[in-house]
Amino acid sequence: MTENKVDILLKRLMDATGISSQSELAKELGINRSGITHARNKNHIPDNWIVKLFRRFRINPEWVDTGAGPVFYNAAGNKDESEQKFRQIPKVAARLSAGTGSFETEQDVSDYLSFPTAWLSRKGSAAAMVAMEVFGQSMEPLIREGDTVLIDQSQTRIMAGAIYAVGVDDTILVKRLEKHPDALVLCSDNTDFSPIHLDADALDKVRVLGRVIWSCREYR
Repeated sequence: MTENKVDILLKRLMDATGISSQSELAKELGINRSGITHARNKNHIPDNWIVKLFRRFRINPEWVDTGAGPVFYNAAGNKDESEQKFRQIPKVAARLSAGTGSFETEQDVSDYLSFPTAWLSRKGSAAAMVAMEVFGQSMEPLIREGDTVLIDQSQTRIMAGAIYAVGVDDTILVKRLEKHPDALVLCSDNTDFSPIHLDADALDKVRVLGRVIWSCREYR
């Protein structure tokens, strides 16, 4: 059976950019998910895809095609991936709730934030990180409404007292988690908000989306 070269190229592109799925890649390229399937069937990636990703991520087209040479370009010339000083993390339009309200479910990337690559590697998996805006006052004064948090979606194992993005039914919350026997407690820093106790029957409705590893505040 002839090897599908597109599968190899797609894997290179996704590994280099941190894009985690073909659906996410399709959004980045501004195409339908079916476009990826069509390219695989034709065993050919359109040149304009490479151009778009080059402009966005500075990926070396020769490396994409052959696997040889530096992964990235930058303004100063070629540099190996290990020498890249910064990595961009997507900020999605969905907003996490730090209270008890609803949240915006739109997942399109609204912006990108740059972080030192070495710092990201110390904190967790950069490829699994996403930034989101928080609304609600339950985590004040540490995290205020309008703050942006950085979430590592690879860190879902609960560490007592750490802050996580948690999905409960159709709501996403930012809370400190405490794991008790047959229960999970979602704690707020703001004492005006009571802890949320979820017993064993409710745990199947809970999704630990990732650990909050950083937050920032924009002053207006």
